[in-house]
Amino acid sequence: MSPSLSVALQRAYPRRLLSRIVLHATRVRIPAWQQWLIRTVVRRHEVDLSDAVVSDPHAWPTFNAFFTRALRPDARPLPAEPDAVASPSDGTVQGAGEIAGTTLIQAKSLSYSLESLLGGDRDAASAFTGGSAATIYLAPRDYHRVHLPIDGTLAALVHLPGDRFSVNPATAERIRHLFARNERVVFHFRGAGGHPFAIVMVGALLVGSIETPWTGPVADRPSPGSGRGRGRVRRWSFDGPALERGAEIGRFNMGSTVIALFPPGTVRWDPDLREGAPVRCRQAIGRLRGS
Repeated sequence: MSPSLSVALQRAYPRRLLSRIVLHATRVRIPAWQQWLIRTVVRRHEVDLSDAVVSDPHAWPTFNAFFTRALRPDARPLPAEPDAVASPSDGTVQGAGEIAGTTLIQAKSLSYSLESLLGGDRDAASAFTGGSAATIYLAPRDYHRVHLPIDGTLAALVHLPGDRFSVNPATAERIRHLFARNERVVFHFRGAGGHPFAIVMVGALLVGSIETPWTGPVADRPSPGSGRGRGRVRRWSFDGPALERGAEIGRFNMGSTVIALFPPGTVRWDPDLREGAPVRCRQAIGRLRGS
């Protein structure tokens, strides 16, 4: 299927309905069904289970348990250097570099704004103006939990309702403002010296929900009395916990995209962190400046 046709079909799909169906279908406890799904995904996407806590594809109770599988404790060691920025997830780099003012690059000539990504929060966006950003796309073969790239204290979680388009590179090249248009969860952290940084988990087509240790599953729920309309923004404020680099902060129930945001002058990305480069969770992808 051509990328243009794929995007045209996505526009016609009942995207929310499909995501709800997938949410339930991936949790069905029918052994024959879930084993068929797991075998199909492992074979088609060449999933490597050697670093998972459970490597037997037949041992998972549901497809979602397989998809959100944990890693063995020794599978992804953190970088030895204390100033190294660790990749928050497995995936493929879609972009990494300095933010041009308040503009982030989505793909090729397409861009979007920091403020729109953060749900219209001007104060939060101003902290990252001229800063640094890295965007990582998670394919079905990847490990789907998200971890902290540097030490930080959780300050807030914001759930922003939105659409459910695919976030694969072909779609990102064709739908404007995709990452600011889709449903997403924004994690606001305070790093060393009180400097903020943020991790954005972007939902996608067939992603039934995003899950965090503090909220459990977070899904787009319509506002009361709004029928099938979009839900309301939800925000949780925190004063901690203080988390160490590498701590798990969330997981995708199906795949998507992670965007890491840092203020100006705080991060220097690795020169090899270019578009199309594969990354693995917790590998070094940059360094903190002035540490």
